[in-house]
Amino acid sequence: MELTLLGTGAPAGLPRPDCPCASCATAHGAQARAATALLVDGTLLLDLTPGAVLAAARAGHSLGGVRQVLLTHPHDGPPVEIPAGLPQPARVPDGRELALLTGHRVRAVPMDAPGTGYAVTGPDGERLLYLPPGAAPAAPGEAPGVYGMVLADVLGRPDALARLRAAGAVGPTTDVVAVHLDHDVPPGAELRRRLAAAGARAVPDGSTLIVGAYEDVPDVPRRTLVLGGARSGKSAEAERRLEAFPDVLYVATGGTRNGDGEWAARVHAHRERRPGSWRTAETCDLVPLLKDDGPPLLIDCLSLWLTDAMDAVGAWDDAEWAGGGERELRTRVGELAEAVRHTRRTVVAVSNEVGSGIVPATASGRRYRDELGRLNAAFAAECEHVLLVVAGQALPLKGA
Repeated sequence: MELTLLGTGAPAGLPRPDCPCASCATAHGAQARAATALLVDGTLLLDLTPGAVLAAARAGHSLGGVRQVLLTHPHDGPPVEIPAGLPQPARVPDGRELALLTGHRVRAVPMDAPGTGYAVTGPDGERLLYLPPGAAPAAPGEAPGVYGMVLADVLGRPDALARLRAAGAVGPTTDVVAVHLDHDVPPGAELRRRLAAAGARAVPDGSTLIVGAYEDVPDVPRRTLVLGGARSGKSAEAERRLEAFPDVLYVATGGTRNGDGEWAARVHAHRERRPGSWRTAETCDLVPLLKDDGPPLLIDCLSLWLTDAMDAVGAWDDAEWAGGGERELRTRVGELAEAVRHTRRTVVAVSNEVGSGIVPATASGRRYRDELGRLNAAFAAECEHVLLVVAGQALPLKGA
């Protein structure tokens, strides 16, 4: 199947009309996007948007051969004029299948939000799935096999991709293309970085893709370290990197700290932010988890792991530290780094960057700062990606 994207933006387009935000201000030229619409093999149009005829012409196509127009979601704003010669747009009832004379089969996939998704099977047997904005499949387990291509609101509903992965509908060779792109993420490098972390990509309006053809699908790094200062946004960045994957195990190294109301509030805020399908383990015993096979791990954070390890070796007492505590801590850090090197799990770890601030006033504070710097360096050496988060902005230090 040949697929031409007449638009890849949100229903209001990008930039949004009369929006003064920074993302809209930079969404010009190749970064500008019309509302998403797909032309399949020149015969099937998924979503009719303003300017579709001109968009098709710019991409070197005509809508003259379109035999079916299907809508995926209610369109706000003024009615879209139907160009002369196009059939009346329609929506297929959920669960029903439509057979076209061209040999295409279209199945309506129920969504968990207003709208309809469409699974299209071409005459050659290739399959694509197109989801409306802000929606995820209501029952992704019904998906028959792996799709060659999925077009979805990856940034707005990353959990849709997680559900499809859990159901086996998205595999390592599935080309995941982000559509319905809005102004929530700045266009350009930041957009590409966010999508690559989810194993997805974006293409310009007018792109023509071949379903089933090999594409350089972004490789999700197995090991990522996210560094940052207090309230820098490092935990949110780490969580965002795994939102599109199912069954994540969130490893909390800070414990419960019974009686500490401020800590309880912070833990609650983190839990509320995480997808409901994630599980939580409160432990500092990281090596066995890294050695086991299983779903992705999100470790938050290494700084608290180090505090626990330094407590265990008596690092705060100068005599114990000199009498073997330092050597034992080095051994623990080495074992952790070795486990990271050999793990087969996807791992995203969070740690504090404390070496750029005020020199601690106490010897124990300076010792902790130094050991955290060594731990971060050892962990980062085993990771494909290392990020530094400053004021909510992720700066790649290693990897893309």
